[in-house]
Amino acid sequence: QVQLVESGGGLVQAGGSLRLSCAASGRTFYTYAMGWFRQAPGKEREFVAAISRSGGSTYYADSVKGRFTITRDYAKNTVYLQMNSLKPEDTAVYYCAASGGAYYRPGEYDSWGQGTQVTVSS
Repeated sequence: QVQLVESGGGLVQAGGSLRLSCAASGRTFYTYAMGWFRQAPGKEREFVAAISRSGGSTYYADSVKGRFTITRDYAKNTVYLQMNSLKPEDTAVYYCAASGGAYYRPGEYDSWGQGTQVTVSS
C-alpha cells in the first residue's frame, strides 16, 4: 500500500477553477495507476478520473470530460486534478486513490487518501 494525502479543496463559485493535489509516500509511486473519486452528500462514491502508471493514458467519467484534467509528477510523487468550469453538482468530497492494476478499472483501486472537500456555489 501507499499513503496518500489530498489537498487543495475549498469553496469556489460556479464557473471557477480549482486544482487538487495528492501527495504519495514511498519510492514506488511510478508503479501505481492513480485515480480520483468523489462522493456527494446522500450519494454513492463515483469514479472521476484516472491516469496510467506511465502517465501516457487517461480516463474520465462522462460528467467531467472536457472540464477536468488529471496529471502526475513523478519528481514530486504527486497527482493532480485540475478542475475547470465547475458546477454545483461537482460538490463532493474528493478522494485520491492508487491501483496496482488497470487504471481504467475503478474496482481495482485499493489505497485511499482521507479526502478533501470541494464546494461549488451557484
